[in-house]
Amino acid sequence: MTTHITPEPAQALRQRPNAGNATSNAYGPQKDLGPSAAERRRVRRNRTLTAVRIAAPLAVLGLWQLGSALGVLPQDKLPAPSVIIDAGWEKFQDGDLTAAIAASGQRVLIGLAIGILVGVGLGLIVGLSRIADAVIDPNMQAVRALPLFGLIPLFILWFGIDETPKVLLVALGAVFPLYLNTSSAIRQVDQKLVENARVLGFSRWQRIRDLVIPSAAPQILVGLRQSLAIAWLSLIVAEQIAATSGLGYLINNARDFLRTDVVFFGLIVYAALGLITDVIVRALERYTTRYQVRR
Repeated sequence: MTTHITPEPAQALRQRPNAGNATSNAYGPQKDLGPSAAERRRVRRNRTLTAVRIAAPLAVLGLWQLGSALGVLPQDKLPAPSVIIDAGWEKFQDGDLTAAIAASGQRVLIGLAIGILVGVGLGLIVGLSRIADAVIDPNMQAVRALPLFGLIPLFILWFGIDETPKVLLVALGAVFPLYLNTSSAIRQVDQKLVENARVLGFSRWQRIRDLVIPSAAPQILVGLRQSLAIAWLSLIVAEQIAATSGLGYLINNARDFLRTDVVFFGLIVYAALGLITDVIVRALERYTTRYQVRR
């Protein structure tokens, strides 16, 4: 008795669950179906959320301007956005804004550089050595518990009222997020990888340079973002110490002349500079962790 094997009808092939899928090439050429419905919904949702994030502050500004135009919001307490923009343009034209940003930016850069050196350096030492952890960490935690702005009178007594106390306040504010994130990140490095590197003949310096620091880099950058935010906050207070330049001086001078619009503009510039530096660090973070899979 002879058994005939007939070819499977094309209709049956089309009814297979995976027929036509790019991976089911046993039934024909590969076919690219493009993004799935779930992927398209996710893209639409992300676009909608992005539009909402942009529109929300614009809506607040619109309501603010409308409230000022209708007289609901008093101009001497809360100037309209258009008045604040005019005040900023005035300060830009006379050069006060550029000089203030340059002075404040210089203080933040110097203070942040000191904070990075001290915070990352101590974090590395504490993360790599239990003895250093036992000696340094309790002292760092004790200093961290002190109110930062409560140290201003002591800084004035020690360093006077020139640039030094302002820079040191910024540095002190930036130290602790970097210290905590660096030491924590190093402790979380996979010890199996460290042991493998040791077995492969890596020296201690090579293990730190090629394994420990790259593994800890993402969390260190998170600490840098936190330090930047605190550095700008510290600068606002530090520039209240008899400053003769910078955004703090601009705001204090405007307060003396009852220029509320300039005060608001100075605060907005502080916030804008903080956001810009945060975006720069986030870009650096994405670049250095580009090998990681993001969802």
